[in-house]
Amino acid sequence: MQQLVERDQNVIDEVERTKWKRTLQTLIKDWRLYVLLIPMLLFLILFKYFPIGGLLTGFKWGSDTSMYNGEWAGLYWAQYIFSGSMSGRFWLAFRNTFVNSMYGLILGFPIPIFLALLFSEIKCTGYRSFLQVASYLPHFVSTVVVTTIIGLWCEGTSLLNANGGVVYMLCKALHLTSSNDTLLAQPKFFRPIYQISGIWEGAGYGSIVYFAAILAISPTSYEAARIDGASKLQQIRYITFPGMAPTLTIMLIMRIGHILNVGYEKVILLIGDKPSAYETGDVVSSFVYRMSGKDPDYKGSIIAQAGIVADLFNSILAMVLVLGANAISRRVSTTSLF
Repeated sequence: MQQLVERDQNVIDEVERTKWKRTLQTLIKDWRLYVLLIPMLLFLILFKYFPIGGLLTGFKWGSDTSMYNGEWAGLYWAQYIFSGSMSGRFWLAFRNTFVNSMYGLILGFPIPIFLALLFSEIKCTGYRSFLQVASYLPHFVSTVVVTTIIGLWCEGTSLLNANGGVVYMLCKALHLTSSNDTLLAQPKFFRPIYQISGIWEGAGYGSIVYFAAILAISPTSYEAARIDGASKLQQIRYITFPGMAPTLTIMLIMRIGHILNVGYEKVILLIGDKPSAYETGDVVSSFVYRMSGKDPDYKGSIIAQAGIVADLFNSILAMVLVLGANAISRRVSTTSLF
């Protein structure tokens, strides 16, 4: 027995002693793969980790502060946006961010899955490829082009356009609006337009992951189900969805992490010079963009620090949501991000 213990201890010591040697051998053997990692590491360092130092300016005074100079302001800027004179605008933007993202999660998350199921049932390869490419294309169209098209469709009546855009004319015919202003200037229309256009842009591209997950399911499972008399819906319920479950879980966790991460580009381009749309369209990222001095209403104000604090608050909440969703997934299933 003593000899066995000594032998095991010698093996452990040998493994520990040669750990770095074996690591170096692995690096040399697969050096091409590690070279390919260099651009990604540089991207993470330059654009993800290095800017973290700029967060310190959110806790300092003055407009020319940096990481290494400037007088500390403590939590003054946090108080300024959470309970100070900017609190109304901030909490409105925060509410819009959460509401718009939840609508996108509830309405936008299932549609790529539905598209992937439809693509998997099309047996004609050429026809399926055509439909897939057609659904992917909107994702690669510039945001500026997309918002311009939406603006033309939603334009109201004017001297230059007596009838208005096609969507405006449809809403007018259905008595959904009586105003001559563009639909984007009317708060009640901004969220539906934003969500529908977002689904149109991303549903096809988002279906790629789910379609790949469906293709990974063994065809013999479907053959066995058909022999047992299972209908198509039963096959989807008992074979397709369980086979896609790990992918669905991972994608849902990642989507939850982006609930509070709504880009400002599309929002700013859609709102344009229509401040009335801020009521339902303004989100935290566009709020931070305007506070950085890009909005004429804020010119001359030293409030960029408050924008940094607002963005930091948004990021912390997003991290908490990801950790919480991952912990729940790990408890109720065997799939999690980490």
